[in-house]
Amino acid sequence: MRCMVIMKANRDSEAGVMPGERTLTAMGHFNEELVNAGVMLAGEGLHPSSRGVRVGFSGSAAPVVSDGPFAGIQELVAGFWLWQVRSMAEAVEWARRIPNPEGDDFEVEIRPVFEAEDFGEQFTPEAREQEERLRKRIESGQ
Repeated sequence: MRCMVIMKANRDSEAGVMPGERTLTAMGHFNEELVNAGVMLAGEGLHPSSRGVRVGFSGSAAPVVSDGPFAGIQELVAGFWLWQVRSMAEAVEWARRIPNPEGDDFEVEIRPVFEAEDFGEQFTPEAREQEERLRKRIESGQ
């Protein structure tokens, strides 16, 4: 199963405070372990919400664009990994190993990624073919 591991924002990440050398080094080693184990598919850190925008949709009204920063720090995302694991239990075991050399306060959320079979009959053969075609283009860098 694929899952997204969402690193929640905190005061420091929202203030644009960059991780220290110890944290970056430890995280680099952890990411290397994930890659070597065939778990990590992707992973990135995100700039603070002050550098972002939100596009809100409501019915047929025109989308509304709002500049950051956004309220509710604990609900914001500071980074993510995309992992390929056998089970949620395996994802939790990897998450327990996320380094925290500075003793920071943070939280991660683990969410399964939908797979084609999750959509049932609504995901028509035509839609499946389109999805596969797009996935192949993405993987080939087009």
